[in-house]
Amino acid sequence: MQKEKNYDYLIVGAGLAGITIAERLASQLNKSILIIDRRKHIGGNCYDYYDKAGILVHKYGTHLFHTKYKPVFDYLSNFTKWHKYEHQVKAYVDDQIYDMPINLNTINKFFKENFNTKECKKFLEGKRVKIKNPSNAEEQVLSLVGRELYNKFFKNYTKKQWEINPRDLDPSVTARIPLRFNEDARYFEDKYQFMPKSGFTEMFKKMLNNKNIDIKLNTSFKEIKDKVSYDKLLYSGCIDEFFNYKYEPLAYRSLKFRFKTFNKNFYRDYCVINYPNEHKYTRILELKHATGQKIDKTTIVYEYPSAKGEPYYPIPRKENQVLYERYAKLAKNLKNTYFIGRLGGYKYLNMDQVVLETLKVFKKIKNNIQ
Repeated sequence: MQKEKNYDYLIVGAGLAGITIAERLASQLNKSILIIDRRKHIGGNCYDYYDKAGILVHKYGTHLFHTKYKPVFDYLSNFTKWHKYEHQVKAYVDDQIYDMPINLNTINKFFKENFNTKECKKFLEGKRVKIKNPSNAEEQVLSLVGRELYNKFFKNYTKKQWEINPRDLDPSVTARIPLRFNEDARYFEDKYQFMPKSGFTEMFKKMLNNKNIDIKLNTSFKEIKDKVSYDKLLYSGCIDEFFNYKYEPLAYRSLKFRFKTFNKNFYRDYCVINYPNEHKYTRILELKHATGQKIDKTTIVYEYPSAKGEPYYPIPRKENQVLYERYAKLAKNLKNTYFIGRLGGYKYLNMDQVVLETLKVFKKIKNNIQ
């Protein structure tokens, strides 16, 4: 088979990182781009679509955009209008609904108290386990909220999510969740909390709408790398797969989903409810709360953690990071090759962090050209 036209860049993965770098290279540097993805759609895990009931859903779990970085918000605003949405999460514990992350309301309701902020801080100080430098996810939570709240809200949820005892997970797993001594029930505190008004996929289509960008779906890097000519490579897939698992596969956690539609406006009052102690699923998600879609039906999603399936989350353990560093060392020796995104860098990143890091990669490429 003859090689196709020569491209300046081959981009592997049409997810958020791949789409962002493709848009920048094509629009700002007039580079020719081929972006490929093994799936049949663009958008990666952020892909959304309208189901049979006409409801906008996220195929790979609910994704909520939020950021404190104005450059990220301004950049994406070039490709979408926004729907304002400030996310709230609830936790179902002992037949009660609680605010999550833990805040003043959670503590008062759980302990059947009526503390003000000052009283609550003093009360919780007496509950905390004195651990100076938490070495794992369990110790991280115990040092913040004590054993009772840990047992009810964190312990079993973390076990379900990772299928690993929290004592064997990095403290960063639970350190991401804030603790508040006020009544702020928002999950995020970022200044910019919005959803793309017409969905993520529509935003991605606009980002890729450039004569310099060609797209090939249902196409893997392995099957095309010797059939297409390109000068530089940007790879947003799993770094261990790129090197044909030279050492051993990196550990990832996946998810499975079960969708269910109801002939009613809403199923529950909140977008996300966590179930730390009951059921095999970790949470139920109802995206209509976030999108603002006006339709007299709703679709909910049951989210089940899984050891098998698409790689969603790098498993945060020291031995996994050590293994990744071995692959990263190999990557540094490659010329004209960049590893980007969550999978390329083997780290958990929010959407805005993916965009921010990818824009930094673009700036580096641009500076090297000039």
